[in-house]
Amino acid sequence: MPKMQVIREFSISDIETITELMSDLAHPASKEQMQKRLEKITSNPMYCTFVAEREGKVVGMVGLRQLYSYEGDDPVIQISALVTKTEYRGLGIGKELIKQAEKWARENGANVIVLTSGNRPEHEEAHQFYKHLGYTVSGFRFSKRL
Repeated sequence: MPKMQVIREFSISDIETITELMSDLAHPASKEQMQKRLEKITSNPMYCTFVAEREGKVVGMVGLRQLYSYEGDDPVIQISALVTKTEYRGLGIGKELIKQAEKWARENGANVIVLTSGNRPEHEEAHQFYKHLGYTVSGFRFSKRL
């Protein structure tokens, strides 16, 4: 019998695991830094963070934000972070987190959901995962550190 996963909203008690997950996503931070970030995020109703639990342990997360664009009338939801603990990958956790993100997007009036992913060889597996779930490549992202 497959082990059950629960997708639920983030709680501040998840901060330690979220900090570990962000390191798995190649964005290391201290617990204090993550706590400050998440205090800002959770106070903004245009953001939402969901975690995946397996056997009572947080093993994944997805961070979302609602955006408005100049190109259309409806809000757009952006997946700004998606990660599953390395040892739990391939078990359907990421897929369930994406399904929850898409549900939240529809509930918030969006008809488009977007995400960005680095164009590096180590992200190829993630790119195939997104394509498998129906996401298409629609452009390039440029950035500049100020």
